[in-house]
Amino acid sequence: MPAFDVMYYVKSAFAGGICCSITHGAVCPIDVVKTRMQLDPVKYNQGMISAFRNVVATEGAGVLATGLGATAAGYFVQGWFKFGGVEFFKVNFASRLGEKKAWEQRTQIYLASAAMAEFIADLFLCPLEAVRIRSVSDPTFPKGLGPGMSRMLASDGVLGFYAGLGPILFKQIPYTMAKFAVQGLAAESIYKSMGSSPEKLSKGTNVGVSLASGVVAGVVAAIVSHPADTLLSKINKKGAGGTGSTTQRLLTIARETGMVKLMTTGLAARCIMIGTLTAGQFGIFDTVMNMVGAKKFHFHNPDAH
Repeated sequence: MPAFDVMYYVKSAFAGGICCSITHGAVCPIDVVKTRMQLDPVKYNQGMISAFRNVVATEGAGVLATGLGATAAGYFVQGWFKFGGVEFFKVNFASRLGEKKAWEQRTQIYLASAAMAEFIADLFLCPLEAVRIRSVSDPTFPKGLGPGMSRMLASDGVLGFYAGLGPILFKQIPYTMAKFAVQGLAAESIYKSMGSSPEKLSKGTNVGVSLASGVVAGVVAAIVSHPADTLLSKINKKGAGGTGSTTQRLLTIARETGMVKLMTTGLAARCIMIGTLTAGQFGIFDTVMNMVGAKKFHFHNPDAH
C-alpha cells in the first residue's frame, strides 16, 4: 500500500472544510425553511414550496440567509475534522490490517472511521450549530455569528453552546457512518458496472462517480438521522422541553412530538437537501484533492490484480 503522509491528511482536511462550507452554505435557505417546518408544523403544514412562500411573504427574502455565517464557519471546521479524520483513520486501519483484510473489512472500516472522525468534528461544530439554530428560530436573536455567540454566552453560559451535543452526536454519527459507508459501496458498484477502477479512469469521470454515489448516500443518511435532526432543531428553541437536564428535555420533546412526526416532519425537504449536499460534498472534495495534487486513497481487492 502506498505511503500517505501528514500532508495527505492536511490536504484531505482542507478539501473537506471547503466542500462542507460551500455545500452547507448553498443549502442555507432550504435549511432555514426546514427548521421553520420542524419548529412550527402547524403553521408550515402545506409542503416545502408553500413554506418557502410563507416564510418569504411574512419575513422577507433576506431571512433565507439567516445563520449563513455560522453555517459556513461551523461546517468548514466540521468538514476539516470529518473528511480529514475519515481519511486518517481509514488509511491507518487499512495499513495495520493489510490490503487483503482491509478489503474484506472495508465496510467496518468505513463505519468506524466515520464514527470516530464525526465525534471529534462535532465537538467543534456544536457551539456554532447552536448559534445558527437559535438565530433561525428566534426573531429577536442577533443574525451575525459574533454577536450571536456573545448573546448566547451571556444568556445561557458556556454549557448553553453544548445543550444540543447529545442530539448532534445522535444525529451526525449515524448520518456520517451511513454517508461514507454507502457512498463507498455505491461508488464501488458503479466502478464494477463500468468494468473499471478509479486508477484507470479520468479525474472528471471519478468526480462524476462521486456525485452519483453521493446522491444515494445522502438520501440514506438523511432518513437514518432525521429523528435526531428534528430533536436538535427543537431543543435549541428557547424554553423547549421545559426544565431539567438535556436528556429530560429531549425525552419531553420526543413525547410531545410523537415518533411518527419525528421521523417524517420535513423529511422530504431534508432528503432533497442532504442528497444534493452530499453529492456536492464528494464531488467538490475530489475536485479540490485533484487541485492540490493529492491522490485519493481507495480500497483494493488484491485477488483482482
